[in-house]
Amino acid sequence: MQFDKEYNFLEFEKEIYSKWESSGSFKPTKSEEKYCIMMPPPNITGSLHMGHALTFTIQDILIRYHRMLGKEVLWQPGTDHAGIATQMVVEKQLKKNNINKKDLGRKKFIDKIWEWKNESGGKISNQLRRLGASADWNRERFTMDEGLSKAVKKAFVELFNNKLIYKDKRLVNWDPKLLTAISDLEVEQKEQEGFLWHIKYPINKNDYIIVATTRPETMLGDTAVAVHPEDKRYKNYIGLDCFLPLTNRKIKIIADKHADPEKGSGAVKITPAHDFNDFNVAKRNNLQFINIFDQYANLNDQVPNKFKGLDRFEAREIIIKELKNLNLLVKEEKQIMSIPYGDRSGVIIEPWLTDQWFCDAKYLAKDPIINVKKNISNFIPKQWEKTFFNWMENIEPWCISRQLWWGHQIPAWYGPDGKIFVANSLEEAKIKSSNFYKTNVNLKQDEDVLDTWFSSALWTFSTLDWPEHTYELKRFYPGSVLVTGFDIIFFWVARMMMMGSYFMKSSPFNDIYIHPLIRDEKGQKMSKSKGNIIDPLDLVDKYGADTLRFTLTALLNPGRDVKLSESRVKGYKSFTNKI
Repeated sequence: MQFDKEYNFLEFEKEIYSKWESSGSFKPTKSEEKYCIMMPPPNITGSLHMGHALTFTIQDILIRYHRMLGKEVLWQPGTDHAGIATQMVVEKQLKKNNINKKDLGRKKFIDKIWEWKNESGGKISNQLRRLGASADWNRERFTMDEGLSKAVKKAFVELFNNKLIYKDKRLVNWDPKLLTAISDLEVEQKEQEGFLWHIKYPINKNDYIIVATTRPETMLGDTAVAVHPEDKRYKNYIGLDCFLPLTNRKIKIIADKHADPEKGSGAVKITPAHDFNDFNVAKRNNLQFINIFDQYANLNDQVPNKFKGLDRFEAREIIIKELKNLNLLVKEEKQIMSIPYGDRSGVIIEPWLTDQWFCDAKYLAKDPIINVKKNISNFIPKQWEKTFFNWMENIEPWCISRQLWWGHQIPAWYGPDGKIFVANSLEEAKIKSSNFYKTNVNLKQDEDVLDTWFSSALWTFSTLDWPEHTYELKRFYPGSVLVTGFDIIFFWVARMMMMGSYFMKSSPFNDIYIHPLIRDEKGQKMSKSKGNIIDPLDLVDKYGADTLRFTLTALLNPGRDVKLSESRVKGYKSFTNKI
């Protein structure tokens, strides 16, 4: 028999993989020892990128190795419903046909999303097959499927009943284009040139205090000026009132360590409803909260008439002009600053005071912190423990509600007087409400949906059929290892550890392997704007999945980012051809 000079990977990889999958090679086979990895669920809107290629290659190596050792091995696959991203994709499609989601209504719009999901949502799973991922595809789960939806409701109800989920008015990252709260992960900080404006706040006819701000449009919502308690320049000012320019309000000068004597003028305006630091200052000092923006980030009824309805940046220009005319603008300095943008909408995010559902992350973080300190869960490399502790020990309440239609609708119903009934179903909510109302009343379900990270936080046990007591749940929880990138330690890894520790009473995995980033050959982060993205599927077409996987593994060095170029992949093709 004569071999071809070149191994025909396009023909053989497909044939070999197809035989593996159809023969049931990827299913767990009963054995004394077990091994399990939970696949981080890619978004259904997503397409395979180099980060995926690296993480799934590492997982597949571990899975195949332990499978060959004769263990009962489960690599649990699945996809995430990706609330905002999926809703945007379908809205754009409808827009092409001049259809607005509001004209369709919630139910028909969600039906359209399911149609899209059934047609296009499985794309990334098929791409993973092309990469050679030997997951147990028969067990593939989706965060919106029936079983996981049941798990999400149960988790929400239980946490609410135990006072770990509550509704509150707090500051959130508000996207004025998408009209929803978003998570920190969906906020992209961009460095750009801006200004620091120094403004006089008069105390009396002869005296004033100067505040420095990068956002003069928010001054209409100020409720105090803060100085550092040990700043000698302002010792005699603490406790005095000053006049808030352009309004007829007086505000107090307070002492708070948030004011940095080294920054600006050392005196800072406090706008509790529009700044995260100011929110905390206001809580400490019992200040008033004045929300001056509507959901579109236009000025609302809380400001003087001449500013009502103005866009926030339009208002900024007018406010600066008026301050100059009143001789209250001392100076403006150019400076480089970090501006928060919505990663999907591309607009500047507004810290906004609004009613949202929150989860008591501080309470839920206690057990995961102990588990890492006791080496029950180990970060590899160990240096990531510091990042984990820093985040978990200073964790803020987690905003879990989103103003979207696609996602798990919050299982809370409201009575006519606004009383909340949290339940697994409308029927259950009605039974609860009958204890409060003498007659039958209409209950209205909360229109918000849960943050996508809430359902994916349950992933390590909801995919194993929790809350049912199945063989798989008993056998494969906790998992052996989690393989992921450092950028979602806070958003996914930590939250899975919180929920796993709470509901399953043990950490969801023994080891957490944090792999490096893949960069271009010059060490730069890959991005569309830089035009340096390498598509893994192009490389698979040119050189084969084996070659790409071997290249990524060969370049992998703990603690150091992977520098990838097509020439490296091309070089390894000769080696895989010999194999």
